Amino acid sequence: MSISSTDAVLNENAEITQITETLTDEQAAVAAAEQTTVAETAADTAPADTAASGSDADDEGDAENTVTFADLGLPEGVVRKLAQNGVTVPFPIQAATIPDALAGKDILGRGRTGSGKTLSFGLPLLATLASGHTEKKKPRGVILTPTRELAMQVADALQPYGDVLGLKMKVVCGGTSMGNQIYALERGVDVLVATPGRLRDVINRGACSLEQVQVAVLDEADQMSDLGFLPEVTELLDQVPSGGQRMLFSATMENEIATLVKRYLNDPVNHEVDSAQGNVTTMTHHVLVVKPKDKAPVTAAIAARKGRTIIFVRTQLGADRVAEQLRDAGVKADALHGGMTQGARTRTLADFKDGYVNVLVATDVAARGIHVDGIDLVLNVDPAGDHKDYLHRSGRTARAGRSGVVVSLALPHQRRQIFRLMEDAGVDASRHIIGQGGAFDPEVAEITGARSLTEVQADSANNAAKQAEREVADLAKQLERMQRRATELREEADRLVARAARERGEDPEKALAEAAEAAAAPAVAPADETASVPAQREERPSSYERRDDRPSYNNRDRDERGGDRGGFRRDDRP
Repeated sequence: MSISSTDAVLNENAEITQITETLTDEQAAVAAAEQTTVAETAADTAPADTAASGSDADDEGDAENTVTFADLGLPEGVVRKLAQNGVTVPFPIQAATIPDALAGKDILGRGRTGSGKTLSFGLPLLATLASGHTEKKKPRGVILTPTRELAMQVADALQPYGDVLGLKMKVVCGGTSMGNQIYALERGVDVLVATPGRLRDVINRGACSLEQVQVAVLDEADQMSDLGFLPEVTELLDQVPSGGQRMLFSATMENEIATLVKRYLNDPVNHEVDSAQGNVTTMTHHVLVVKPKDKAPVTAAIAARKGRTIIFVRTQLGADRVAEQLRDAGVKADALHGGMTQGARTRTLADFKDGYVNVLVATDVAARGIHVDGIDLVLNVDPAGDHKDYLHRSGRTARAGRSGVVVSLALPHQRRQIFRLMEDAGVDASRHIIGQGGAFDPEVAEITGARSLTEVQADSANNAAKQAEREVADLAKQLERMQRRATELREEADRLVARAARERGEDPEKALAEAAEAAAAPAVAPADETASVPAQREERPSSYERRDDRPSYNNRDRDERGGDRGGFRRDDRP
């Protein structure tokens, strides 16, 4: 609601009332904007928990904040599904991109991770392909991503809306069964979400053709360039027929990306929401200068903090080693890197998202494109390769307006390298020299919430005690149920025994007494049997106690009795 003053004359009381209402509405607008920012965290990859429904600010803010997905021209079913997922207000890049994408224009989008790009290109792609028929092995839409995790993440985000429109989607990436992917393509897939390498392999096997692709999307193009995938991307885009729609999203526009834009995009519409610099105001950066002997203890103390933490290292072996050291220290940690199978990577990431693991130790390759809500601290144990890697690492926290902390550990000889990296990334990081306190330095605890391992072990023991108490209570309940069941069965047995005795014309009470004696007898019999076993063993002849008492024959005796057969030749038989 916007407030306008149309009356020519207002008395003093009316003016005071209007000013009060204006201030109240402005406060409501600020609160609604904050709620909108928090609610749209999952708009890029997953449904949000909460969303804002509007704003009561001035006319300009009203026009921006009251735009809904229905106003952007999306199908009614998609809008309804978005509302069911709690997503009602689009991100800025979504509000700017979706109308142009629905109009069939080529899109060039620039924005950092977490800015809402997935729905920006995904929803228009699905709406465009909603009407039409897809032939076998010939998808009509292709989304290329640099990593497996990002491909699965994009597919999971778009699948609910594809189901509404009756579109089939399939992820084609390495580390998963190619047979299942080929089988799905043979049955017909409308939208293909793929990594370049696996898609090229599937095409070379004759299981897929791009000759009917109408919409092609290249997501995280700068990461593909960093990973060396641009030759495969170029090879695939050359197979897409001209005249279709192209959308390219990247955080930076370097020489190779600019070449792709000039070669494949036709008069693209440019939309930019975030620059490539690390200018997120809700994110704070710190550099902790530590001694070599203090690096491992400081890492363990920071990892032992309360909350969800992601740690970045340089190599796969380093990720496994750090994760193992943290587990030995009592921290719930696991490693994630490119050397793991896709099933292991998926399980590890799921455990981290579900809270079974508090710390994820990852490499740069495996961490690109990971979207996990609630990561409030990123720890760089090893320095990033360059400023772009640093920004990608930092992008795991402070997503969609939330606050986050990025901490980098620096050895004395690495200080100049890391400070130069911060300057290239456009980051203003505070510098702290960790002194004699090491892992228990008050400054480390204040910045990161680090805890001592003794405290972690105490929490672990406390949790184990609570778990044991819950198990004891469950066992007690189970024992009580079994006792009640035994009593019921005993009563049923007595009733049937008495009934059988009456049918035979016998005394029921006598029959019950005999049944009780018979039931108690087997409990004593095994003890008597076991007691008689040693006596039976003692009665055995001593000649059977040891095999050593049997006569033995050496090689000489064997030769004297006729060779290897010990004297029992075939000719000697009667």
